[in-house]
Amino acid sequence: MGIDAIVERAAQHDASDVHIAPGVPLRYRINGELVDADANVLAADECEQLAREVMGERYREIKSIGEYDMAGTYAHRRCRLNLYRSQGHMVLAVRLLAKDIPDLGSLGLPPAVLDFPRYRKGIVLVTGETGSGKSTTLAALLDSINRTRSEHIITLEDPIEYIYQPDRCSIDQREIGSDTESYANGLRAILREDPDVILIGEMRDLDTIETALTAAETGHLVFSTLHTQSAPDSIDRLVDVFPEGRQRQIRLQLSQTLAAVVSQQLLTRRDESGRCAACEVMVVNAAIRNLIREGKTPQIANSMATSADIGSITMDNALIQLMHAGKISSEVAQTYAFDPEYVRRGGRR
Repeated sequence: MGIDAIVERAAQHDASDVHIAPGVPLRYRINGELVDADANVLAADECEQLAREVMGERYREIKSIGEYDMAGTYAHRRCRLNLYRSQGHMVLAVRLLAKDIPDLGSLGLPPAVLDFPRYRKGIVLVTGETGSGKSTTLAALLDSINRTRSEHIITLEDPIEYIYQPDRCSIDQREIGSDTESYANGLRAILREDPDVILIGEMRDLDTIETALTAAETGHLVFSTLHTQSAPDSIDRLVDVFPEGRQRQIRLQLSQTLAAVVSQQLLTRRDESGRCAACEVMVVNAAIRNLIREGKTPQIANSMATSADIGSITMDNALIQLMHAGKISSEVAQTYAFDPEYVRRGGRR
């Protein structure tokens, strides 16, 4: 079975991911759980052949580097793939992306997130664990800008996931490894390419964060992701990348440039019809800027809880809202809460 047939079958089962490994059946991730596609156990040579099929001439690279990220379109479905060796055998993880970039308003995100495409400058972070929907949210945000503003969007991605069709905006998508040698090279050039809006696939190191800060300070709108589970954690993660002697200056820069953070989780719906997003949102105001600057990130959650009027909401309060709306069960809400007892009591202290 070729990669097109595998992706087509996975899409028919509404799978978000496919796991392809020797010695076990093909496995789909459906509503967050892995399930066997059938009883047929894959052989090592079948997995090897699939890897050759998707990588083509690049296949020999996997022998020296051990893993490879890429994206492609199979059975009319855009996919992100990671190929890697495990105990000498080839394994593939395939993420099925949405057929089309969804409308931002259809994702069930908090109202404050719908305002992000109107921002003119600053850093907006979308955070969460792998598979939490970060890429989809970012794509919807950028496509909203594409349809409502006349500007220049540049993305740096590894690999390119969603393909944007220019509407009112000019859009250049640059893939690491094919369009530019590295994130570092792409980032060094990006401010000379006259962007208005910049997407950096991930805030992965000191150079990336420095460039994002510089871009925001010079009047650009910057979107990026982090693998963190809360807005305060995101601030600490960015600061901790830098040597201690520079952290005070980075906090100052962040306090001046960070505009908003949305942290996502995808949770099983109460009726088991799929998953819904639980989102913590931090819209940065004067109080939060002071806390960032002074290094008092543990106090940020309290400030968010009292900033509902500008759209901020903590994850626990977002879970309570979903629970009261009947979208998720009390058990699921408590499982994913920072303070399960607070959620169990419905927000009462």
